[in-house]
Amino acid sequence: MNSNKHLHIIAFNIPLPADYGGAYDVFYKLPALQAAGVKIHLHCFEYGRAVQPALNQFCESVQYYKREKGHKAISTSLPYIVASRKNEELIVNLLKDNYPILMEGVHCSYPIMDQRFANRKCFVRLHNVEYQYYRDLYRNSNTLIKKIYYWNESRLLRKYEAALAKKAIFWGVTEKDDAVYRNEFGCSNIEHLPLYLPDWQVSGIEGMGNYCLYHADLSIDANEKAAIWLLEKVFHKLKTPLVIAGKNPSKKLLELAHQQTHTCLVANPTENEMQDMIAKAHINVLPSYTFTGMKVKLVNALYHGRHCVVNDATIEGSGLSSACHVGSTANAFQEIIAQLYHQPFTSEEINGRKRLLNGLFNSAENAKKQVKWIWGEN
Repeated sequence: MNSNKHLHIIAFNIPLPADYGGAYDVFYKLPALQAAGVKIHLHCFEYGRAVQPALNQFCESVQYYKREKGHKAISTSLPYIVASRKNEELIVNLLKDNYPILMEGVHCSYPIMDQRFANRKCFVRLHNVEYQYYRDLYRNSNTLIKKIYYWNESRLLRKYEAALAKKAIFWGVTEKDDAVYRNEFGCSNIEHLPLYLPDWQVSGIEGMGNYCLYHADLSIDANEKAAIWLLEKVFHKLKTPLVIAGKNPSKKLLELAHQQTHTCLVANPTENEMQDMIAKAHINVLPSYTFTGMKVKLVNALYHGRHCVVNDATIEGSGLSSACHVGSTANAFQEIIAQLYHQPFTSEEINGRKRLLNGLFNSAENAKKQVKWIWGEN
């Protein structure tokens, strides 16, 4: 196997533990590319997470950089997510050789704007159309200061992404995101690359579960809004048990979840507890208020849970709609849930999921594709 395939990967955060969407894709890429013969030089921005020696087993080298915070990272022309990762030490390290560079997310793409990389092979993995993601966060935020930040970030990102689209090769995570880059930004260099995932197998259990489950990072305003919508608009009439589970819920959400006898909230469950809840639920109820990117919580529920009820924002452009029940209003959610709650999960549905998910997600195939795209080899 040719061992001269060296690749720099710039990660927007330390990808371990892989406990949220973006981290999954970054982390599970590492063993898959390593198995495909790639020697990885990983560069991680460090904030809110500890250094992870476990990353060394997949990489030739791992380096960490401080992400700037607060006023030092504020720029009038660059989005905050980019400006806070503009790092001269990283630039110097990248310039020591001529290896291709994979930048995880628009967040890490600043080197493309630096003339010193004009003739370098640069690739960007799109985790979202970021300006749309921040616009959705702006629309769903509940504080003025956050609204101002998200609105300004979305404005700056739209200009920045339009300029970036002409300068690199991109890999989108949903067909919808790919289309935005092609049609809105005139990007001619974008390919579709499904999510990298753990070695998940479809394991939903036939028959009946015990409750409905909404799970998410509850510290994100748009996710809290979805949880509140379920409590106030869907399950206030529907007396079916609902469990809400996730990271760092607000006091307001905790109180609201315990106002009714058939609803409750589990704060900060461990990874194993979360997977156990997904498996035991009869229905995973996953409405969303953000329309971009691939929702890993949905993919997880399809692999490990029974019925899934979603809205258009959760599945748009994902290729997963055939495995879900889709409703667009509170009434539609109530009707679908009332019907499904007495409907066993069947072996036919399990087999349908196996066909769908095994066809969509395959990390070894992803890695082969990336090797071919970067080095032009089979």
